[in-house]
Amino acid sequence: MGNSIQDLSKKWYVLYTKARQEKTVAKKLEEYGLEVYCPLKRSKRKWSDRWKWVELPLFTSYCFVRLSEGERDLVYYSPGVVNYVFWLGKPAVVREEEIEQIKILLNDFDHESIEVQAYSPGDKVMVESGALIDIKGEIQDTQGEKIQLKLENLGMCIWVDTLKNKVGKISTI
Repeated sequence: MGNSIQDLSKKWYVLYTKARQEKTVAKKLEEYGLEVYCPLKRSKRKWSDRWKWVELPLFTSYCFVRLSEGERDLVYYSPGVVNYVFWLGKPAVVREEEIEQIKILLNDFDHESIEVQAYSPGDKVMVESGALIDIKGEIQDTQGEKIQLKLENLGMCIWVDTLKNKVGKISTI
């Protein structure tokens, strides 16, 4: 209703930033008039003399920027931006619904219980909940939120949805 044609052409892109520059990049891009989202989680840190609550990026070295295709080069004016994250040869686009889900997650849940876990082929993991609880395997492939586990003892592979099953990395199988 309030969206113009120009607003509909804007997409959320993922930016890769220099280490510990996420908040600085977000602030600078906002100063340029761009719509930026750098999800932050509150974390308790111990200083030498006290405990202190700090806001840390949920995704280290990443932030999101919403802009049109023609505005994409504007992000490079901000020190700290390395590049866009690419997927299949094109800048990765995040759906509006996914950005909203991250905002809901950070708004509705205790930040100490939120952990971002990235899985890669070769990682050794154990399923910690669901029908496959206590199954250990090695990741063969990933597709979005699903991981393909090779179950050595059974000689087969299975797909596990990490949104429906808690999965944790382990050092050995």
